[in-house]
Amino acid sequence: MSQDLTKSFEEFTNDKPSKKVSWPAFIESDVVNFFNAHDLEKMIVEDGRGNKAKLSRHKDSEIKVDYTSTVIL
Repeated sequence: MSQDLTKSFEEFTNDKPSKKVSWPAFIESDVVNFFNAHDLEKMIVEDGRGNKAKLSRHKDSEIKVDYTSTVIL
């Protein structure tokens, strides 16, 4: 695959204006869009603050998303 056609995750998400979004919103929008754009089968995302997400593609092209959120009070 040509380097010209491949975008890193940072480049993919930096195309949009910066604004703080919740972890679930980030996973269900930017991460799922990246997952689809690169036709991935499985992906694990961690933010270093206890939030994690696992994405997997099923045979019928549905995407299963499992994520956890950690809240510090």
